[in-house]
This record gives sequence, C-alpha cells and structure tokens, in this order.
Amino acid sequence: MKVVITGGHHTSAIPVIKEFRKTPEVQIFWFGHKYSIARDKNPTLEYREITALGVPFYDLKAGKLYRTTNIIRLLKIPFGFFQSLYLLKKVRPNVILSFGGYLAAPVVFAGWFLGIPSITHEQTVVTGYANKFVAKFTKKVLVTWEESKKYFPGKNVVTVGLPLRKEIFEQETNKLNLNPDLPTIYITAGKTGSHTLNKAVLEVLSELLSVSNVIHQCGDTSIFNDYQKLLKKSEAITAPGKYNLKSFVMEDEIGEIFAKTDLVVGRSGAHTIYELLALEKPAILIPLPAVSHNEQFENAALLYKAGLARILEQKDLSPKSLVTTVKLALENLDQMKLRDRKIKENMISDSAERIVNEVLSIVKK
Repeated sequence: MKVVITGGHHTSAIPVIKEFRKTPEVQIFWFGHKYSIARDKNPTLEYREITALGVPFYDLKAGKLYRTTNIIRLLKIPFGFFQSLYLLKKVRPNVILSFGGYLAAPVVFAGWFLGIPSITHEQTVVTGYANKFVAKFTKKVLVTWEESKKYFPGKNVVTVGLPLRKEIFEQETNKLNLNPDLPTIYITAGKTGSHTLNKAVLEVLSELLSVSNVIHQCGDTSIFNDYQKLLKKSEAITAPGKYNLKSFVMEDEIGEIFAKTDLVVGRSGAHTIYELLALEKPAILIPLPAVSHNEQFENAALLYKAGLARILEQKDLSPKSLVTTVKLALENLDQMKLRDRKIKENMISDSAERIVNEVLSIVKK
C-alpha cells in the first residue's frame, strides 16, 4: 500500500510515519517544500528530517493566496495542481494524508480529480482557509481539539489529538553549555526560525545573557544570514549567561533542551502549544500575525487561559519589550503554572496510532 503525506506540519507527521512503519507493506512518499523561501539556498528542516527517515521526497512548487497580489504566487497555484497531478500519477498512491496548510490543497484536489481518497488532520484550534478547502475533497477530517469539529459541518470528523515526538520526553544528549546558577530560556520560532524575533534578540542579547542562559534556534535562511550575525554578536559579549546558538534543533537534542529550559520564548504554532501543554513549560508566546483567522493568537490564548503563557503580540515586539517581558516572566515563574488540569487530561496520548488506523480504514473500504 502506498501513502502520500503532504502539508505544512511535518513535525506532526514524523511520529505517524514511524507508526506506519510498524506495517511493513506500507510505503510512504512525501510531497513538500525543499526550500522555505524563494532564492533560499539552504534546504528546509522538513526536507532534512523526512529524507533522513529514508522517505522519498518530492519538491512541490505550490502557490498561496495572500492579501496582496503577486503574479508569481498566482501562477504557482495552477502549477501546483498540475505538478501534483503528474506526481500522483507517477507514484499511484492508495491514499493521501494531509497535515493542512496551503501546500496540501493542490495535492488533495488533484487526488480527488484522480479518484484517490484523502484524509486531512487539523492541528489548530481555529481552522484556516487551506484546511477548509481541503476538507471539501476528503473522506474524513481528523482534529486535534474537540471544539474544532464545528468548522467542518456535514463532514465525518474524528478527534484524534496531535502526534507528539517521544523525544521531547527523553533526554538523549548532554551537550548544552549552561551556567547552573542561572535560569535558562529557549528561543524558537518553528523549523524556519523568525527573522523578526532574531533581530530583536540580536539587539538585547547581552541583556538576556546577564540574567539567563539562552538556547536559541534561529533557522538558517541564507537570505538573512541571522545565524552568522548572532554568532558574531555573541562572541563579543562577556556575560554570566551561556549562549547556545543552533540553526535547527534535531530530534535527539530536543529532550535535553526542554529538560533544562525554564522559559520558552517563541511563536504559537499548533505543535508548539501541544508540546508546551504536555511538558507544562511556561512560555512567552509571540503569535505570527500573517496566518488565516488569527489562528496563532487563538492557540496562544488557549495556553494563556490555562495559566502557562504570556502573550507578546508582534505589533508590540521590540528589543526593549522582549527583554522586559522575559525578565518579568523569569521573576514570576512560580506563577506561570498550569491551572486548568482538564485541558491536559483531555490530551490524547496515542494520536499517531489513531491517525494510522483512520487512514487504513478508508483504504480498506
């Protein structure tokens, strides 16, 4: 049996791929982005991690509708469909598993056109435009949160939770250089990093290191060269805190990072929120504003209401506001505890297994 997996959340897909491999007759193929930004010369973490698993990777050139018109992006929309059509005819999968995002839209639509059944998984509390479109052409919709069901009226919707990497619970390494007398903050913004956040950190790195150790996953987009700028800046700083700069965080590193982190600073993507809940890690969340239905803010609000997070909106983000918010949070970590136990009790621990079973069920029909 052949399964094509696509979409914008490869971190969610990795535990599912590993679960699929317990069924030897299943072959996995990945349709995704090799590069995150046009003109970027460095492959995405998605490409690196998926190919490291030995999964065939097909680079898809799909366009996305933005509020502003860009002729190149518009031309990529039909191109993405025809490329998906060609690749699906080449691979001839039995089923398509989508993890949402605009990249999944042409693949699922082309699959529907060819009569290939699809199933999609929604990670966020509020459903975005892409998954609302994708759901029209799928046999079934899987959701992380029970309250997300309302966005798919008339569809067969099943709550399965969000697949978590087991590595976040297990410390496999002991490589971090930290001052044991200081708290540690982990700055991250998903697999590509955030140039906006990196710029703010660059300005106040010495202040941050005066009160804490910093683990910083900044991405390695060649267009901005943030990694090189941050490294150069850090080499000129003398401070009690230790700076651990990483372009990407690999699976075997994440357990140690979370185990030694007192405060997380970053975006509020679906996977980040679920991991922070599972680990009960305090966080300062900076929602990405340029997403449909303000879904990252809604994700952050969920953690804020549960007692674990403070929200710093991007419109209010500056070097000064960042360092002030971090210092205030570090002074009050004892108050940033999970108050709503019910939300954690409702988390599903066997999500990857449930997703695999749902996929297999629509193939067998």
